[in-house]
Amino acid sequence: MKTVTLPSGERVPALGQGTWCMGENKAARAEEIATLMLGLDLGITLIDTAEMYGEGKAEELIGEAIASRRDQVFLVSKVYPQTARERRGGRVASGSLRRLRTDRIDLYLLHWRGACRSPKPWRHSWRCKKSRQDPPLRRE
Repeated sequence: MKTVTLPSGERVPALGQGTWCMGENKAARAEEIATLMLGLDLGITLIDTAEMYGEGKAEELIGEAIASRRDQVFLVSKVYPQTARERRGGRVASGSLRRLRTDRIDLYLLHWRGACRSPKPWRHSWRCKKSRQDPPLRRE
């Protein structure tokens, strides 16, 4: 499988499994979990999600699907721009970590960069991350 090299030097798959709309239909839950697991079996080890997908239900579904295989997965999640402020960002990350049943998120992104009202959204997000006492969000 083709890979992409991140600035850290880590190589991740160029193709990942997206989870938009997953976790929203209880009747489809078993099939969605099986689909994610099949993707892992086929070598598609990057899973992309966001706190906004099903208002956290996609993260919960992923947490269940990867519970016994966490070390095989490169996990990407995203935070709402409006919650990536200093006073709320840490709580959001903690919620994602809890829903994903993990101690880390390998790549944590700011969702919808252009929608952020701050003229320097990355500065707000970085201060939020630097000031937090939560578990790490990435591989050490």
